[in-house]
This record gives sequence, C-alpha cells and structure tokens, in this order.
Amino acid sequence: MLRKLTLAALLAGAAALPGHAAEGTAHIHDVDFSFEGPFGTYDKMQLQRGLQVYTEVCAACHGLKFVPLRTLADPGGPELPEDQVRAYAGQFEIFDEELDDFRPRLETDHFPESSMENAPDLSLMTKARAGFHGPLGTGLNQLFNGIGGPEYMVNILTSYTGEEKEQAGTLFYGNTAFPGGWIAMPPPLSDDLVEYADGHDADAHHLAEDVTAFLMWTAEPKMMARKEAGFTAVIFLVMLSVLLYLTNKRLWAPYKAAARKAKAAADTPAE
Repeated sequence: MLRKLTLAALLAGAAALPGHAAEGTAHIHDVDFSFEGPFGTYDKMQLQRGLQVYTEVCAACHGLKFVPLRTLADPGGPELPEDQVRAYAGQFEIFDEELDDFRPRLETDHFPESSMENAPDLSLMTKARAGFHGPLGTGLNQLFNGIGGPEYMVNILTSYTGEEKEQAGTLFYGNTAFPGGWIAMPPPLSDDLVEYADGHDADAHHLAEDVTAFLMWTAEPKMMARKEAGFTAVIFLVMLSVLLYLTNKRLWAPYKAAARKAKAAADTPAE
C-alpha cells in the first residue's frame, strides 16, 4: 500500500520540502515515445503492458474516473477483445443506486475513482504536468520536445539516487527529477515488480515508460484520429492553394497580356 501511495505524491508533484525550487529547475531528460511527432502512433503492446502496471501497482489507490472501460477495446488503444474488457471490468465494483447494493462494473461503466483523498486521479495526469521549461524559463525547449508531461512522469519514477535524509520527523528520498532534489515518498517501481504477460523486459525504466504511455492514452485516446484529421486537412489546404493559384493565374492572364501589349506599344517610337 505504501508503494502505491508514493505514485500519488510523485505524479501530483506533492510532498516537496520547504523552499523547493520551481518545477522547471528539475533535471528532465527526453524520452523517445512512439506516439510523439506528427506521424507517431501508440504502441498497442506497450499500452497493454502499461494497463497491467496500472492495474497491479497503481489501481489500488489511483483512479481513472474519466476513462470508460469500453474504450480499452477501441482502435488505437490497447485494443483488448471485448470478452477480455468485460472480464477486466468485472474486477471492479460499483454502487448501483437502483439495486441499492454493489455490483461488478460493466464495460459501459468508467474506471473506479481514486480510493484515497490524497491519491490524485490519473486520467489526465500526463497533460497536467510539464517537463520542459527552458532555457531560462522561456519555454523554447517545448517547441522541440513538446510540453514533456510524459517525460516528467518517467523521470520522476526513475530518478531516485538512493540517498535518504530525515527532516522534521519525515524521511525524504533523493530524486534528481523532483524540484529541489528531495521527495517524501519512496520509489514506487522496482525491477520485475510486474511480470509481463508477453515476456517483455520488466526493469523499472520499462515499467515507468509503459505505464506512462498508457496514461498518455487515457489523457488523449483520440490522438491518432486527431493526427489523421490534421494530416488530411493539410493535404486539402495544399490542394486548395494550388487550385487557387492556377485559377488566379488563368483569370488574370488576359489582362496581363493586354497590359504587356499596351506597354510595348507605348515604348515603340512613332515613325
């Protein structure tokens, strides 16, 4: 339970020591996610692994109350078979006012809410954090690396130094990605904490990347559709620009020809 609690404070940016520096001063390195860039896409297998990490490590405390369970079967997401979605949903209970009792959740229900008040909901967490702020707080780095919410999460989860210190009766842990360098929660992930069903490497860094990719999908489940729509719009705009240019050229051609003749006649000396 303590390990799962740590993820709440880490991702929420809570439990900082007094006098911590601004969030942008923390050291955040870029992570090469498959969904980044104009043509990036979600890795279905990574999303499924991330769902497993969330379920086994995070779900006891954290909720995804804005995410319908049925979307686990949607194209572009984890794409679980519908029978698996129903079986997964049935692991969670929900209070049904009509029955005046608890029942297993259906695929039409949402993920459970956070079970603890100090455990923030993770539905939009990757969009609520920014990893890149520089240089000098100008935000120019965001033009090249994006806002950096996923990178912030991965770095927080994997940047523990192993140092510890006690202050005011509270034990703090060294973390180079957290503002100020110290955080009050112990590391939430460790190597082989989760045994992946597909046999993928389960060191702490892969666990962090996979669960972050899944949480990025919960925050933007329609990212692929948005990129496709944007790419289609750009193609239409290019085609429209070409057509407008050719139309303009054709409409003005007679007038330009007449103007050239008039200029030539004016420049010809009279006999």
